[in-house]
Amino acid sequence: MAKLTIVANIIAKQDKIELVKSELLKLIDVTRAEEGCINYDLHQDNENPAHFLFFENWESRELWQAHMGNQHLADYMAATEGAVETFTLNEMSQVG
Repeated sequence: MAKLTIVANIIAKQDKIELVKSELLKLIDVTRAEEGCINYDLHQDNENPAHFLFFENWESRELWQAHMGNQHLADYMAATEGAVETFTLNEMSQVG
């Protein structure tokens, strides 16, 4: 199976940065314990604190998709409804 890299960019609304950050932080430990999770690292932009980035590696796309269906992600979506300006997700493969 091919390893899958996920790069997720989350831009919080300016008045919701701390809310989004606290909800994103809740995802880390539970996700790292999931089957197939190699790493799940959250970053915050040094110049734009509203910009968060998850850099993730998964053993397979199937295991990542199982993660995407988990309750803790549904809880995050509900808790941050209306607080996120933009969300982009890229599925990537390492080439070098």
